[in-house]
Amino acid sequence: MKKLEDYVVTIPDFPEPGIMFRDVTSVIQDADGLQLAIDSLQDLLKDVEFDVMVGAESRGFIFGMPLAYNLHKPFVLVRKKGKLPRETISKEYALEYGTAEIEIHKDAIKPGQKVVLVDDLIATGGTMKAAAEMIEELGGEVVKVIFLMELAGLHGRDVLKGYDVEAVITYEGK
Repeated sequence: MKKLEDYVVTIPDFPEPGIMFRDVTSVIQDADGLQLAIDSLQDLLKDVEFDVMVGAESRGFIFGMPLAYNLHKPFVLVRKKGKLPRETISKEYALEYGTAEIEIHKDAIKPGQKVVLVDDLIATGGTMKAAAEMIEELGGEVVKVIFLMELAGLHGRDVLKGYDVEAVITYEGK
């Protein structure tokens, strides 16, 4: 039986020399890999009580939607600024070079709701930290943050200190 790691294709020196790119598309383009990814993420939630699943654009949608469906939870989108049609709140966060901004519908999270955040990869942690701050601003409580893969060498967990963070696969490098 294959492990999830067996479905991840690593591309050396992409997008620049010295980077080992972990390609999530190689996981989801294989039916067994996709099923194992969803099942593995769902296992991280087996003892977690929550009300809402929130996924970050765009790969958080890929993994968050089937989890929300399987667990019969609503799914909320966190998108790049300017993509959501109703009233939103937004949060700017730092990138390696510059900044980015994400937003969530203002009515998407109700005060007191327990929220799970999901994305494919934790690198520096900036996107999920911004998403967690927006959820808290709306009165929600982030009870778990889950990822398919973690690049531990980029110290994203440090940025998410204080949150319950888990990844299915952890790579020690960047």
